[in-house]
Amino acid sequence: MNESSWGTPPGARQWGPPDHGPAASLRGAAPPVPAGPVHDRGDAAQTRPMPIVPEPGGHQDDHRDIRDDRGAARLSGPPFRDDRPQEPMPTSLPGADSAPDPEKPKKKSAGRNLRAAIGVGVGLGAVILASLFVYKPVFIGVIAIAVVVGLWELTSRLAERKDIRVPLVPLAVGGTAMVVAGYVRGAEGAWVAMALTALAVLVWRMTEAPENYLRDVTAGVFAAFYVPFLATFVALMLAAGDDGPQRVLTFLLLTVVSDTGAYAVGWRFGRKKLAPRISPGKTREGLVGAVLFAMVAGALCMEFLIKGGAWWQGLLLGLAVAASATLGDLGESMIKRDLGIKDMGTLLPGHGGIMDRLDSLLPTAPVVWLLFVIFVGSG
Repeated sequence: MNESSWGTPPGARQWGPPDHGPAASLRGAAPPVPAGPVHDRGDAAQTRPMPIVPEPGGHQDDHRDIRDDRGAARLSGPPFRDDRPQEPMPTSLPGADSAPDPEKPKKKSAGRNLRAAIGVGVGLGAVILASLFVYKPVFIGVIAIAVVVGLWELTSRLAERKDIRVPLVPLAVGGTAMVVAGYVRGAEGAWVAMALTALAVLVWRMTEAPENYLRDVTAGVFAAFYVPFLATFVALMLAAGDDGPQRVLTFLLLTVVSDTGAYAVGWRFGRKKLAPRISPGKTREGLVGAVLFAMVAGALCMEFLIKGGAWWQGLLLGLAVAASATLGDLGESMIKRDLGIKDMGTLLPGHGGIMDRLDSLLPTAPVVWLLFVIFVGSG
């Protein structure tokens, strides 16, 4: 059967190698292009293009657009395989002499400078103990200084983040008066000083433009209650009689132990978040640690430090301190989230500001004072 029986007239160019002859070895090679020398096969002289052999140094992967006699575009390379030279695959990655080790869990971070935090904590503890047991009025001065600095931090952050203009001068004067009045005149004196401070804030703000007056004085009254008024209960504990310093020391120890237990247990075993929307770092396991640590410390303190106290009262006292300290911490975290800040200040390295240390102490003070009055009297 000749090629004309397939509908191909003699002399027409064909695309593909013959079925026999010397060119049979070209099967599977790159499709030829319509150029180059021709072979004469005698009677049925047919024109067949020879494959172009790329010159040395040429681009062998250059797929140029070549058209046949019918105008059909063809590529100079085979349509089903890539003739471009392939780079050898590396047998191993650089520096990977052996199989990689399984990913190791990241080491937990404490989240703050522990060395600085411990140093500052020891220094503050020494000042507090020296003033508490040497001369009581000096400790009242320490409370007043902490109140004024805390008010300055709170009002500064309110002005920076919310543009709330709270008058600091009447708050500082009134806050100091609250602490002194609580120590000298008791709870009645503290309430009177609180009322006068709120009135002073209302009057002081009148010297400025009336815009946002209600907002500013509301924030001022809140600041007066939150910082100095709650701190006044520490002065009330100190004025409770001969064991006043021991009551204050118990209050401070239980709050610190509660915070330490929550921190230590939560850092080591914490898995379930306590209030992720308010404080993502606090866990339920940490709360359990705070309760256990505070109850043990409370039983010891009531048994050995407080006159007329019992160990079971200390268990209840520790439980109440753990709850109030946690709520106080969450409360200030809520304020800081609303303000969009991490710390209230930077005065204490490793701790933040004064308010970042008073967050657990302030709401715990009235709770401890009330339980002391119930368990062993007001002194």
